Amino acid sequence: MKFMGYRRPDGKAGIRNHVLVIPAVVCANRVARGISEMVKGTVYVEHQNGCTQIGADLELSRHVIAAHGTHPNVFSVIVVGLGCETLRAQDVVADIKKACPYKQVHLVIIQDEGGSVKATAEGARVAREMVSEASRLSRDPIDVSELILGTECGGSDACSGISANPALGKTSDLLIEAGGSVILAETTELIGAEHIIAARAVSPEVAQRCFDVIARCEKQATDMGVDMRGGQPTPGNIEGGLSSIEEKSLGCVYKAGTKPLQDVIDYAMPVTKKGLVWMDTPGQDIEQITGMVAGGCQIVIFTTGRGTCCGSPIAPTIKVASNSALFARMNDNIDLDAGAIVTGEATVDQVGHLIFDDMIEIASGKLCKAEVLGFNDFAIHRIGPSL
Repeated sequence: MKFMGYRRPDGKAGIRNHVLVIPAVVCANRVARGISEMVKGTVYVEHQNGCTQIGADLELSRHVIAAHGTHPNVFSVIVVGLGCETLRAQDVVADIKKACPYKQVHLVIIQDEGGSVKATAEGARVAREMVSEASRLSRDPIDVSELILGTECGGSDACSGISANPALGKTSDLLIEAGGSVILAETTELIGAEHIIAARAVSPEVAQRCFDVIARCEKQATDMGVDMRGGQPTPGNIEGGLSSIEEKSLGCVYKAGTKPLQDVIDYAMPVTKKGLVWMDTPGQDIEQITGMVAGGCQIVIFTTGRGTCCGSPIAPTIKVASNSALFARMNDNIDLDAGAIVTGEATVDQVGHLIFDDMIEIASGKLCKAEVLGFNDFAIHRIGPSL
């Protein structure tokens, strides 16, 4: 099976052809947004990182920002810095160029340009040229085995574990059977279900890693002296009918389908194995999506029972409702309805195939609703405080 995508010079496959404007530091957010607003055809990112970060936090911010620049869904990049921050824009540019020597990367330093107005004008000048060049590229047939799917569930309800998540699990199986890769994430939402995934691990080492990441996650909460309940499940989850983190996890794990677990990787690290991969991420939706995209997924499928509006700036984020009432109420934001499983009008397999077919259409250029509405949510997981 094929989708219509963009073959990059390094051999990777993209499903979008974005010109990305990304700040290296929070202080450059306004200029990055201003550049993008001036030039149609660009996308931009805003975030709260890059200033007074040290150690692992600084390294992670640098990695995630650069990984969005090197992503196959991105044609070219403008990196905006202030000029005095801890996370130097020059270093981000160097990282992108080292990984993708073929990719156009332009640096804008606000202090060097003489302020925000001049920096915005310089970035817009370059962005216009980049967009013009990007528009010359055409899509080519690419085998579906080159897709990496990121899976997410947020705003879950009592129907999520019996409709949308099992249907997405079927979609995951179909992609893996076709040779592709699927990311299962949200470590906090796998607590109590880790044994189910570990039993499918391809080796004892991978199985042990499942238990290790859950133990680390629980220890973090214990060390903080807090009760994870209230954050997991959230008040909205409880109102939607979920009683405990274990119940939420047993519904969440259905997104992984039935295939063997090939690998367990750290947050935002590259997916290098075909098949099912567990990425150790927080349960916070935007941090999770940002991490999966940094890891290489070109497309995200997001199931929800309570409703959600978010989307990645560079990867299409398809929303699937667990119940038909939500699909009707939030139709502006939700792409597909899995509620027919609950009413008995469709099977899990049928809806799973429907989601898979829509994923291929969107990979080939059809816009999902989050893209149409311009959602560009972006958040990097924080390890420690700013100093």
